Amino acid sequence: MDMEQATFGSRVRQIAARLRANMRRVRQIFASRRERASKLTYPLRPGQRPQDILAILILTVGISIILFDIPSYPWIRSLPSEYWATFNFFTDLGKAHWVLWSTGLVCLALLAQNAAQLTFRLRMTVGAVFTYAGFVFYCVAATGILAILFKWSLGRARPKLFEELGPVKFDLLAFNSSYTSFPSGHSTTIGAVATALALIFPTYRWLIVVFAFWVAFSRIMVGAHYPSDVIAGTLLGFTFTFFTARALARRRIGFYYTKNGTVMPIISQRSAKFCLAAVWYAMRGRRRAVQMTTRAGAGAAHTTQDPS
Repeated sequence: MDMEQATFGSRVRQIAARLRANMRRVRQIFASRRERASKLTYPLRPGQRPQDILAILILTVGISIILFDIPSYPWIRSLPSEYWATFNFFTDLGKAHWVLWSTGLVCLALLAQNAAQLTFRLRMTVGAVFTYAGFVFYCVAATGILAILFKWSLGRARPKLFEELGPVKFDLLAFNSSYTSFPSGHSTTIGAVATALALIFPTYRWLIVVFAFWVAFSRIMVGAHYPSDVIAGTLLGFTFTFFTARALARRRIGFYYTKNGTVMPIISQRSAKFCLAAVWYAMRGRRRAVQMTTRAGAGAAHTTQDPS
């Protein structure tokens, strides 16, 4: 029993040391590309500049408050209950916790691996999955914090108080959960996730956009938010994620710039297919997962240490 505990403790310490070493390596990669990021800049296109996005935010949110926020809640309450049940079924896809848990655990699991001993394609897979999972985790976590700060600071009354206070009641720093309508946290999360996935998988961009639209729209249909809340949250998630991807592209981490300044994922569809095939064959035992030189070195070390 003592030997088993000692073995388990040794294994835990080994994994912890590997986590620390891999985290240092990640920090070194970012630090080493800081100079490259400062030199490589692409001008933002019209519509992507901060002042343009701010103008879009003011315009769309303003129009929504004037035209849609007032009639939306009475209209939703007039609909049959089946509509609420349908949209309530998948509205929680906009919650941040399932994204943070899944991507966070993936990142920790990959950091605990000794990727240096893996074959080339498997190392590429580990690097790509870690980069993109970390990208999604960071964007969802950061935008979630921003949404919470805005919510509790601006203090907009939720639609459930529509009949009492109307759609434009703001109580700054109210610190009351009934006054946390603007912006929509679910929409912020789905905006960040959808933008990240659209950048990682540009071929499926429009499918992702359509899916994200219905998840964000469900927040209106279940009576949790006004349309302007959803628009503001979606724009917040999109903007932060887009500029994060640009920062990574300048460092050539996960993304790169094309000649016309478009942000694209570094790993191509062809490389992704080869990586998936390598993982599949390794899992089925049809191809080796560890480099031959690593195995040979390990065998030689074992032979040298064996006195027999």
